[in-house]
Amino acid sequence: MLTIWGRPNSHNVKKVVWLAEEIGLAYARRDAGGRFGFPDGYGEMNPNMLVPAIENDGLVLWESNAILRYLASRYAPALWPADPAARAIGDRWMDWQFGYAAAQFDAFINLVRRSPDKRDMAAVARSAEASARLMAIIERELGRRPWLSGDAFGLGDIPMGVYVHSWFSLDIPRPELPHVADWYARLGERPGYAAHVRIALS
Repeated sequence: MLTIWGRPNSHNVKKVVWLAEEIGLAYARRDAGGRFGFPDGYGEMNPNMLVPAIENDGLVLWESNAILRYLASRYAPALWPADPAARAIGDRWMDWQFGYAAAQFDAFINLVRRSPDKRDMAAVARSAEASARLMAIIERELGRRPWLSGDAFGLGDIPMGVYVHSWFSLDIPRPELPHVADWYARLGERPGYAAHVRIALS
């Protein structure tokens, strides 16, 4: 059985748990990281001492998007097609998400993880502006096709699907982006997303 190490409030852990739920893959999640610390020997699994890490049939793997690609190619190839052109449509958004995560970081850290007296609100404002500029790119893409993966939900929707929940949850100014809002609502109809991603930020 698949074992996932990582705390439930981690964006990167949410990606992996959501995919496992999406494809009906049995798994056990073990708390690790943050307030849980790390079990003995975790550094042998993931020398970065970050979450998630997985073990599956003897394979130990870290880096959340690499884990997504491995699980989809093994258990749900329809979500990450073999055709290079079809796969690339969604695959690019998996890499693009890292830049978005950096843009949103200061807003998230200050508003979620810091007490009000320790918040850098100037950094929050800059982060909100940067996040909105990038979300406008998503808006244009979703105006062309219903999913970041193309005509159907796929692996490319998962990384940014996690981060769009944070964008709608943070107390920051947001421009009206109707295609992004519709995509977020449709993601919310997926049971794995509703249970493991669309939760309170912490």
